[in-house]
Amino acid sequence: GEALEVNREVNCVTDFIHGCEDQLQKLKKQKEKGLLYGIPISIKDHINCKGHISSGGMVKFLGQVKEEDSIIVQVLKHQGGIPFVKTNIPQTMINYDCSNPIFGQTLNPLNPQKSPGGSSGGEGALIAGGGSVLGIGSDVAGSIRLPSSFCGLCGLKPTGNRIRYIPASVLFFHPPWRLPVTGMLGPMARDVDSLALCMKALLCQEMFQLDPTVPPIPFNEQVRLRCLQQQSMISGD
Repeated sequence: GEALEVNREVNCVTDFIHGCEDQLQKLKKQKEKGLLYGIPISIKDHINCKGHISSGGMVKFLGQVKEEDSIIVQVLKHQGGIPFVKTNIPQTMINYDCSNPIFGQTLNPLNPQKSPGGSSGGEGALIAGGGSVLGIGSDVAGSIRLPSSFCGLCGLKPTGNRIRYIPASVLFFHPPWRLPVTGMLGPMARDVDSLALCMKALLCQEMFQLDPTVPPIPFNEQVRLRCLQQQSMISGD
């Protein structure tokens, strides 16, 4: 309901992922609930979800329904998360605004006269508007960090290949050149603790088995706690 309301105001959702209620009922029957149990998670448009398109903001891909979930969506579900919507992007994603000819312009919920940033702009707008608590975006040159900044959120572009970008997404075109910076999938939320929880959930055996190119290094809670302690000492808290 909240996502629908936010979408009416800022036009950030491209699709609602069917089967959410069925997935929740299945999760309730499982003994192991997972780190993301019951959390509705929004997903950037180009990340594949079974039975849905990944348009990239381009008409030519509207008829191409995906036959299986991307690895990151499989892992989120394994951890009890419930992907429930797909969110808007700029056409081809190579833009720091958020508009395309199919779904139109996404607005910034903090100020509808402004852009939410891009290319994970639909994610930024939905989370900032209160329609989602956790989202998955992608970032090559700022596509998580820019909308997080524009919308007053926290976002993380993980270290290169920590959560592999391909084949977790469409990458609807295959340029004959290589980007000098690694593109990454990563979480967006209202606070750092949510980002840490998401990364801890993603860096699990399920991820390492489904994608053997991801180094099997789990989330290091001790490193995070030491960083928090150092920040506390610096700030004098």
